[in-house]
Amino acid sequence: MKTVIALVGRPNVGKSTLFNRLTKSRDAIVADFPGLTRDRQYGMGRVGNLPFIVIDTGGLIDEENELYGSMAQQTWQAVDEADIVCFMVDGRSGMTAADQEIADMLRKRGRETLLLVNKIDGVDADSAMSDFYGLGFEEIIPIAASQNRGIRSLVEIIEQRVEYVEEDEEERPEQIIVSIVGRPNVGKSTLINRILGEERVVASEVSGTTRDAIDVEFERDDQQYLLIDTAGVRRRGRIKETIEKFSVVKTLQAIERSHVCVLLIDAVESLTEQDINLLGFIIEQGRSLIIAVNKWDHLTKEHRDQVKADLERRLNFVDFTEPRFISALHGTGVGELFAIINKAFESAMVELSTPKLTRILEDAQMQHPPPMNKGRRPKLRYAHQGGKNPPRIIIHGNQTDSIADAYTRYLERTYRKVLKVQCTPVKIEFRSGDNPYAGKRNILTPRQIHKKRKNIQFYKKKSKSRS
Repeated sequence: MKTVIALVGRPNVGKSTLFNRLTKSRDAIVADFPGLTRDRQYGMGRVGNLPFIVIDTGGLIDEENELYGSMAQQTWQAVDEADIVCFMVDGRSGMTAADQEIADMLRKRGRETLLLVNKIDGVDADSAMSDFYGLGFEEIIPIAASQNRGIRSLVEIIEQRVEYVEEDEEERPEQIIVSIVGRPNVGKSTLINRILGEERVVASEVSGTTRDAIDVEFERDDQQYLLIDTAGVRRRGRIKETIEKFSVVKTLQAIERSHVCVLLIDAVESLTEQDINLLGFIIEQGRSLIIAVNKWDHLTKEHRDQVKADLERRLNFVDFTEPRFISALHGTGVGELFAIINKAFESAMVELSTPKLTRILEDAQMQHPPPMNKGRRPKLRYAHQGGKNPPRIIIHGNQTDSIADAYTRYLERTYRKVLKVQCTPVKIEFRSGDNPYAGKRNILTPRQIHKKRKNIQFYKKKSKSRS
């Protein structure tokens, strides 16, 4: 399970800037005036062995104001669910009464809290920090989010505070974890009830019925499954209730802990931007993906052809899976999903031998060598498996940093095709061998030494022949 980090503080202390640094994105809008962030923003990040979900919250101001009171309610909800709270203050403006009040409330919540003194660029860091020791926090960290100063140290401190245990990739799990995700009212709970053959979870035509991720265990054909019914994720601008806002994080966590994700799409509405966003997150996590188009029985033949054409056009970047057309209410096509789920799981947990992966790499290079870079062609020597869920292939060679993304995608497609991996992405990682002579002067490489010896022998023979 990923660590959840909540960024809290007064308006305009740099929470959104830090959010963009941690997630390596520009998802949060940044401007030099207070109150810009009025909705909770969430993103994914990873540094070293620490993967995390970071939440950018609205600024905490006077709760008597209706707008800011709603924002404060969202912020405290995020604090209650976070593993680590990063309390941000402005090192230039100094401590304020609002900072003191927020600090008191954080102590009452009893959450692990780090005090971040931001905007220390251009000022004396020690002087800026001294003003905040009175808040009584054990860990005070100086940063300059806009300049990317102190961010690495911050993440290292968080990593020390959080115990993160990776799953053993060598052991095959006995239970297949399947998350059902999608927008509200696309039929997620109805699909789970159809799979189980009973009314196990509440299903309603009113959107937002499911407010949290619900785990349902069951057995089918001697195989153990865990189904996760997630809350619907809609566009942030349409999210009104506080409890629904935080259900987004629960859905992201459910995707992260899954082996297979079933993305449910409403056939009547076809593909929406929020569906694309969820799809992108699943791909980013490397999870096996099954796209199920629900309510298929509601459409006419003409409408079905139109939906298929739209899906083919907009999903051309997802070349490792195909849409499945079902009706969760009437059961059409639901039984076939299990065969696909099992195949996707087998692909995610496949065992790959080094000789086989290396042979595929050699054949791929024979057909299409890597593009040359500055007159030199990268050499890819061998490949081995680096992990599962998704299958991760480590390729060793020289000058791998210069390999274009297009060639990486070509290798991914080649491995999926040859290995017959279904509904699962293949992740490629490159590693270059270190040159022991790099950065050293007056030291010849073995090749240079050999060439020099041949030249010396040549001139010795030539001089003897003259004499």
